[in-house]
Amino acid sequence: MAESNTEVVTACLLIIGDEILSGRTRDANLTYLAKWLNEEGIVLREARVIPDIAAVIVATVREVRTKFDYVFTTGGIGPTHDDITAECVAEAFGAPLEFSDAAAAELMVRLTGPLNEGRRRMAMIPKGARLIKNPVSGAPGFILGNVHVMAGSPQVMQAMLETLRGSLRRGRKVETAAIHVYAGESFMAPTLSRVQNAYPDVAIGSYPFAHDDKYGASLVLRSADPARLAAALTELRSALAEAGFLPLDGEAPPHRAVS
Repeated sequence: MAESNTEVVTACLLIIGDEILSGRTRDANLTYLAKWLNEEGIVLREARVIPDIAAVIVATVREVRTKFDYVFTTGGIGPTHDDITAECVAEAFGAPLEFSDAAAAELMVRLTGPLNEGRRRMAMIPKGARLIKNPVSGAPGFILGNVHVMAGSPQVMQAMLETLRGSLRRGRKVETAAIHVYAGESFMAPTLSRVQNAYPDVAIGSYPFAHDDKYGASLVLRSADPARLAAALTELRSALAEAGFLPLDGEAPPHRAVS
């Protein structure tokens, strides 16, 4: 069973792959992982996209594993020469990379044919690591320390995550509330600043949108303290009304984001 506490538990995502940085492949894992972690009471504090360069991967893993409660990586655990995540994570921990009979067994359950060189490569796991099951294609990920190494394929990554559900240490879940207003951000900025200063423990973000040739903004509040979130939401509604900005009732209208 996962532990529960009153602290904020943090995570970092490392998206590993030249194909992401080149624009050839669009990452689909960040949004999914952020939502999944929040459901588990873990806050994704940072995400980085890094190349398939061993020195960069090793240095980044060493840095972030000491800064966050959990680190998740996606990509680079396949059968080809450029799949170097496992060996880099092993180096970051000073652990030898070795053939895992258990990983090979997991892999071959869903495959036919021989355990060839490429398949053996996917069964190379740092010594001391625990496997993350892969219900889709068999090739497992692994956990070493607080680093969770997963596939880059969204379908496989999501399936791997589900095998971890309930097993991670939980912190205080971050709650979200939103107010939608038809008004320009520049006009509301002083009001937002005043409320934010009064509630420094509640994150307040403004996200502009357009609908029916009208511009507005969604004002999103986030906090791990439900009471403070409710108080800040009430204060913001009141301050907006005093400034002449009337929040919309209910959900935001269908809109397109404005950068």
